[in-house]
Amino acid sequence: MMNKILLVCLLFNAGSSLTCKWMDRDFKLYSESLLALLKTMKNNSTDDIDLDNVVFFPNELYNHASKESHEERLHFVAHVLDEIYALFEENQTHASWPESAVEDFLDLISQQANGVRGCQALTQHKKSHRKMTMYFKRLSRHVLQHMDYSADAWEFVREEVRIHLHRVHLLASS
Repeated sequence: MMNKILLVCLLFNAGSSLTCKWMDRDFKLYSESLLALLKTMKNNSTDDIDLDNVVFFPNELYNHASKESHEERLHFVAHVLDEIYALFEENQTHASWPESAVEDFLDLISQQANGVRGCQALTQHKKSHRKMTMYFKRLSRHVLQHMDYSADAWEFVREEVRIHLHRVHLLASS
């Protein structure tokens, strides 16, 4: 009987460590690739964004997430990555970067979000990050749509996304 329990424990630990090796090994590589790609997409715009249109992220969500369990932090990270993906699917006709850069970015962020989700236990997450979802919707409406998806609006969004990618990297690494 003790051998069966030990075997189950070993299999469970082996499975979970295999799954989460992705976080140790690949998450950092994807983060670095995404940040490097965003850096190449940078537009040295001289126009300023109208501060009335700026949407500030509710920083307390990152602070709260950092105090959560590992599972909840991963859920939060995956949610942020999904929101970034949805944002970058919007109209980029006037963005200053090539379409291939956007395709590469979307591919990388999708793979990263899937990798994070693969490290989560198979439990249902009851927490909803409604404030985060609303933040990204406001970013879409109050910056991108209001500014007709201009290159300047996309540059502002690119910089916001860069900051979020840094923050989720720190959160996932903690």
